[in-house]
Amino acid sequence: MVGAMAGSASALFLWLLEGATRQQWEHPWLLWCLPVAGLVIAWGYGRWGRAAGMDALLEELQRPQQGLSMLMAPLVLAGTVLTHLCGGSAGREGTAVQMGGSLAATLARLFRQPPERHGVWLLAGMAGGFGSVFGTPIAGAVFAMEVVVAGRWNFAATVPTLVASVVGHLTCLAWGIEHTNYRLLVPHLDASWALLGKVIVAGGLFGWLAWAYCGFAHGLQRRLSLWMPSPLLRVMVGGVVIIAMTYALGTRDYLGLGVRSATPNGVSLLACFQEHGATPWSWWWKFLFTAVTLASGFKGGEVTPLFFIGAAAGHTLGVLGNESVALFAALGVMTVFSSAAKVPLTGAILGVELFGAPVASLGALACAVAYLASGRRGLYAAQGRRDDTHGQKPPDPL
Repeated sequence: MVGAMAGSASALFLWLLEGATRQQWEHPWLLWCLPVAGLVIAWGYGRWGRAAGMDALLEELQRPQQGLSMLMAPLVLAGTVLTHLCGGSAGREGTAVQMGGSLAATLARLFRQPPERHGVWLLAGMAGGFGSVFGTPIAGAVFAMEVVVAGRWNFAATVPTLVASVVGHLTCLAWGIEHTNYRLLVPHLDASWALLGKVIVAGGLFGWLAWAYCGFAHGLQRRLSLWMPSPLLRVMVGGVVIIAMTYALGTRDYLGLGVRSATPNGVSLLACFQEHGATPWSWWWKFLFTAVTLASGFKGGEVTPLFFIGAAAGHTLGVLGNESVALFAALGVMTVFSSAAKVPLTGAILGVELFGAPVASLGALACAVAYLASGRRGLYAAQGRRDDTHGQKPPDPL
């Protein structure tokens, strides 16, 4: 049931997101509405969604209080679609995971589940959301189990999360949703010692990039909260800054989701897999647009923008290393996201599901190196760590 509901919610979300993206492309003037859209989002969250977001979901898993509101799903859905409609640079994973978790918590209360069982329901909802929104059911299950406490695996939740993720994925497909096909983008390459060395170096650089993004985004959010305590003012100023950066840069390639571009020769996530598909600084511009969008209070995930950032950085490294830009773009997609979210196993499995067997061994190696290079800082402030408890067993959400 949780998987079916999460998959249906993701299907609705992806359909609305596709429509919002097309409207934004066809009506460029919508970018000027971004500050007003931010004002609406901040007002809605201030009124109904104070205990909402990925951190609220993770905190509920670590310290169950049955405090997740059923309003989290519609709030994050509306906020994310509105953000994309007006050009904000955000992703979709956070929305799908929060919708799945909120729906699962509502079902658990409806069926009067005891508090000690709520953790399994929440993990299943998270898995169903992640697996269905990206079309990666195995990675979705692993993500839910790996993200709650970095460095600790929840074996008891393996079967429920895997079932929910697979059912969510199949439900999303049954609604007619088609996911982006990345498998034809990466050629099969024979590994060599030289290539292996370049992958290790690239993994370290990708890990540093993830560390830099988390530090910059969190630091910017803290400073904006200090300078502008009012969330209404903060999000409006953020919208004005996004508009100013867009016109100063002279391109709209870094607005919205970024998987595809509104123009044939524009920079996008898919273009990064092709020769001359990105500039040497494309990764930085998506980095900056995403950090400003989310730090100022707009809604959406960070995984797809991190895919873009990693792919653009990988494209640059592939050119510099005289290697396949498609291979290094794929490695960037896997590693920047997984090291930022502290889910290296999820990154390795996600790479196989998205790109196929050619990246399996090199991708796993790059994810491991990037995870070690990325330090302790992660995307989610509420994410626990095994060593945070100074040797004591951390709370078990199951």
